Amino acid sequence: MDNKRALSMIGLAQKAGKVASGEFSTEKAVKEHKAYMVIVADDSSDNTKKNFKNMCEYYKVPVYFFSNKDDLGHAIGKEFRASLAILDEGFKNSIEKHFKQD
Repeated sequence: MDNKRALSMIGLAQKAGKVASGEFSTEKAVKEHKAYMVIVADDSSDNTKKNFKNMCEYYKVPVYFFSNKDDLGHAIGKEFRASLAILDEGFKNSIEKHFKQD
C-alpha cells in the first residue's frame, strides 16, 4: 500500500471539493448516494468501524480502513479525521489503485 501517494490523492480531492470529512458528513454523503468510497482511519473505535462497514455494505459503497486519524486529517488540511467520503469517481479510482499496490 502506497500511503504517501494515497494521502496526496486524498489531498487533491479535498482541494477539488470532492471530499466529505467527519462522521456526520461522511454518513450523509453515503446515505444520499454521493459517496464513491469511504475511508475510515485504522485507529478509529471498533464501533465507528463497524457502523461504517455495515452502512457501506448496505449502500454498496466500498470502504477502506487506512492510515490513522492524524494523517487523514493532515492530508485534507484539517485536524484529525476518523472518516471521509470521496465524492468523485475519478479520485476514487486513483486512490483505490494506491490501496491495491503492495
